[in-house]
Amino acid sequence: MTTLAVQSKLPSTGVSIFAVMTRLANEHGAINLSQGFPDFDCAPELVDTVARYMRAGHNQYAPMPGVAPLRAALATKIERLYGRRYDPETEITITSGATAGIFSTLSAFVRAGDEVVLFQPCYDSYVPVVQLNGGTPVFVTLRFPDYRIDWDEVRRAITPRTRLLLLNSPHNPTGMVLDASDIRELKRTLDGTDALVVSDEVYEHIIFDGRRHESLARDPDLASRAVVISSFGKTYHTTGWKVGYCAAPRPLTAEIQRIHQFVTFTVNGAIQMAYADFVTRDPQCEDLARFYQAKRDLFLRLVEGSRFRALPCRGTYFQLLDYSAIASDPDSDVALRLITDHGVASIPTSAFLYGADPGPVLRFCFAKRDETLERAAEKLRAV
Repeated sequence: MTTLAVQSKLPSTGVSIFAVMTRLANEHGAINLSQGFPDFDCAPELVDTVARYMRAGHNQYAPMPGVAPLRAALATKIERLYGRRYDPETEITITSGATAGIFSTLSAFVRAGDEVVLFQPCYDSYVPVVQLNGGTPVFVTLRFPDYRIDWDEVRRAITPRTRLLLLNSPHNPTGMVLDASDIRELKRTLDGTDALVVSDEVYEHIIFDGRRHESLARDPDLASRAVVISSFGKTYHTTGWKVGYCAAPRPLTAEIQRIHQFVTFTVNGAIQMAYADFVTRDPQCEDLARFYQAKRDLFLRLVEGSRFRALPCRGTYFQLLDYSAIASDPDSDVALRLITDHGVASIPTSAFLYGADPGPVLRFCFAKRDETLERAAEKLRAV
């Protein structure tokens, strides 16, 4: 029998940590606070609206850039929230989730020899896409315990080969959010360069304590060189539907669509039409921040009697807990024991890092029913 010699394009990349921890949670009957999805359903009205559009015949290929009503709704929403008007015909692309948007965007602009500045800990899809396109990841580390950006370090990381910076705010996994001073520093850092910026803003509506989301669409100078990427999964509790979008100036959008058309070509049309209705009806999604802030605050109250120490969470639906009062072992070992011995699944933050010290921290998802959080916290208090 012939043995095939296959040379991997991503030899150091294994199965996603999210799939691994969810599988272990299922095997051990653990409460799954690891993978970032709700254990409650979306609004029944949204399901009914999708079904209505399916019955109306939206079951064939939608237009490659996305259905016109959704792109128009997004253009209006972004202008209302952030002040920039994107042309829905030429500057907005609907993608199969934000991950596909990131893939198409990085594939459009990163070439062999280019450097891409990434802020770690970072979402696990960023580095592989940079590498697949021949780029070199250059890491700026957000350090435990406050995870703020050191802009002097960013400026040292930029070279003539820097093609783009990839930002994420609100930030997964730390819950850090960019503020107005970060936007000023980013502009100062990019001044005199031709680097692009990709801004992953999928948690834009999940931001707490009265803070304002600093979208790169809000600043004219940054928006002129930025691709802003967001999605509907986190906003509408529909992570499995996988619909996202990219907003960018026309020349950048044209290049993104050159790639997008050969990745997924198009996205489920009935779901796009339903989202268009919901975006038009409530572009600000103000209730979402209150909903998840209540979840965050409940989880924090519930773990108060434990030996875990909560770090600040200013956005997203993830909470970092410091376990240094419990163990000095690596986070992956502690996360595994938490599943096998205590019945709660989390994510070790080392999964988001490349050669940097993660600190004694695990990530927990609080996008769960109150009773799920109560059962999990009871187990965490017993650790």
